[in-house]
Amino acid sequence: MPELNDARLTRPPGTPVRYQVTAGVAAIRAAPLPDGEMVTHALHGETLGVFREEGEFGLCQLSRDRYVGWVLMEAVSAPVLPPTHKVSALRTYCFSGPDFKSSPRFMLCLGARVVATGKTSGPWVQCERAGWVHQRHLAALTDLETDPAAVAERYLETPYLWGGRESLGLDCSGLVQQAFEACGVQLPRDSDMQAAWAGEAVADWQLPGRLQRGDLVFWDGHVGILTAPDTLLHANVHHLCVAREPLAEAIARIRTVVGDITCVRRVPLTHGPVPAWLGAD
Repeated sequence: MPELNDARLTRPPGTPVRYQVTAGVAAIRAAPLPDGEMVTHALHGETLGVFREEGEFGLCQLSRDRYVGWVLMEAVSAPVLPPTHKVSALRTYCFSGPDFKSSPRFMLCLGARVVATGKTSGPWVQCERAGWVHQRHLAALTDLETDPAAVAERYLETPYLWGGRESLGLDCSGLVQQAFEACGVQLPRDSDMQAAWAGEAVADWQLPGRLQRGDLVFWDGHVGILTAPDTLLHANVHHLCVAREPLAEAIARIRTVVGDITCVRRVPLTHGPVPAWLGAD
């Protein structure tokens, strides 16, 4: 079980400067190198604290899940502007003008935050540091999904990408994190953290009738979400994408690689106190 002082979440020394992601998505890397291992994504509008800079990169901690890594400084801006809306489509473009024929600036993905300027043109909403976004692809920050499995299903066939959590590529725990965040529940980033800190363990999950839609199934280094008691949806290397398959088949195949299921957990869609892993320094 990861400890609350896990290095992936440990605040770097010093006083951070607050920044906001103004690229469509920012890669967070394990080292300040263009080809450093990507450990997660920060979506447009997310905030982070930069503790020090090294070349083109800044050592940062994300506000959303406390993950620590290196961000390319050209992908972020200051000051932080309070978001007004979030992207509700799986993906959408922001354009240079209020017209589909105008030049697209970059793509925004589900869950990205934007700052509306207050200026509109027909169905188009102008957003600071982004451009014009169609109103049908935006929602209020308070609008929440009610079925994380349904959110996860929207990513079906999205390519597998280690460290990814956007609609163009994501990994197993990124898929789960995105699905639950859309429902208003913040989960930790990595599968071992989710296995330790997300929801409650389902006792005797092997017994008939114990599993249900939305349950999280964990192996050593892997997680998937059930869309039915006998069906698993997961981003995985075997299929090279987000795939749905019978749970029994997944268990048999994964057993030959990393072993048997380590636990099953059920996450309530409630808003209780800040979890210890998110609130601890």
